[in-house]
Amino acid sequence: MAKFRRRTCIILSLFILFVFSLMMGLKMLRPNKSAFGDPFGLDLLPELHQRTPHLGKFFHSQKSDKINSETNIKNLKSVEMTMKPSKASEPYLEEVPPLNYYLHVFYYSWYGNPQFDGKYIHWNHPMLKHWDPRISKNYPQGKHNPPDDIGSSFYPELGSYSSRDPSVIETHMKQMYSASIGNYFMCVCLGVLVLSWYPPNTSDENGENADDLVPTILDKAHKYNLKVAFHIEPYSNRDDQNMYKNVKYIIDRYGNHPAFYRYKTKNGRALPMFYVYDSYITKPEKWANLLTTSGSHSIRNSPYDGLFIALLVESKHRYDILQGGFDGIYTYFATNGFTYGSSYENWATLKFFCDQFNLMFIPSVGPGYIDTSIRPWNAQNTRNRVNGKYYETALRAALQTRPSVISITSFNEWHEGTQIEKAVPKRTSNTVYLDYRPHKPSLYLELTRKWSEKYNKERVTYALDHQLPVS
Repeated sequence: MAKFRRRTCIILSLFILFVFSLMMGLKMLRPNKSAFGDPFGLDLLPELHQRTPHLGKFFHSQKSDKINSETNIKNLKSVEMTMKPSKASEPYLEEVPPLNYYLHVFYYSWYGNPQFDGKYIHWNHPMLKHWDPRISKNYPQGKHNPPDDIGSSFYPELGSYSSRDPSVIETHMKQMYSASIGNYFMCVCLGVLVLSWYPPNTSDENGENADDLVPTILDKAHKYNLKVAFHIEPYSNRDDQNMYKNVKYIIDRYGNHPAFYRYKTKNGRALPMFYVYDSYITKPEKWANLLTTSGSHSIRNSPYDGLFIALLVESKHRYDILQGGFDGIYTYFATNGFTYGSSYENWATLKFFCDQFNLMFIPSVGPGYIDTSIRPWNAQNTRNRVNGKYYETALRAALQTRPSVISITSFNEWHEGTQIEKAVPKRTSNTVYLDYRPHKPSLYLELTRKWSEKYNKERVTYALDHQLPVS
């Protein structure tokens, strides 16, 4: 009996040892994939995964909306973005999904440095004097001294770059297209860059004109499926007659480029869009000569017709915009409360007005505002970024109005601190620049992606709820 017990114990012990060894061996194995997801909760680490953007059909934001997008997605579906590895870690653009052509961002190509331009341009921006000499005398004057001292409260990751540097343009397009996480890219879905533009032989206050850069910008934008619209600046003596010539120039010269932005109307016409900065400077009667069908030199129903978006600053500008024959309004400024148009509390009223008169409403959102590096006396208009909360509040307010388009101020207006371009920490003996910490330099690109996806989903939901067409 004792012999049997010993044999049973030995066999049982060997069996237990075998089972234990087997379990330990299995524990040491780490499957690449599991039927129930990654082992040990690794699916919670987003940097280990490729993003799968969800693409929905676009739709008219309301029945009375005048405009539909040029690029409509035909089926409500999810598309996996396939990435092709390369030495430069560039996205495999042959398989990228369509971007959000309802989301526009203002872009500036007016920066220069000695390597590409022979001198610094805009980074050495002068400190502007207050209009009251008694106030002005209390603040610093003179110019900034790049590369360490620049006309901005933030410092670019790319340094005091030149807008003529092809690698800079490439990087900008890549940032608009995607924010990288590890070795992967996720779609930011910025679809349209709105290029600050002066006509040939005219310039901004720094003597800079970058019309010759437009072909390169168009080419680089096309590589990333981006589109380019034009933000016509208030050049010297701008009026209805030379505007006609300049619109004709833009369309004749650039209109056939695949990256040239056209917006498809309900009647099927694909029209260029022009934002007109400080449009209120010109009297509405002058604009009516150009923008109404009965105007003395009307562009309406001609090969040079387009969608002209006026800047609304004051409440009274609404009626001037109507009289002038514009197709919509935008608000530009990133400072909530600075103007009637830039105040979020007025956007519902403005949207209602636009719906009444069949105009586009394009609210402008921004990540914050600070221009004291060039207007040292203007601290009252500073708006703190609050680690991205200011930007998200603006985007939420814009979405609540169900706008035709949302515009972002800005990609790279560094002087006014409205940029979503990557910024980095920097300290000199005289200056401590602001930055995006504790977040990464890509914070505002990632927030843009997040809200772009939300914008798309809300447009689709609204269409379904109101039985509107989604194509």
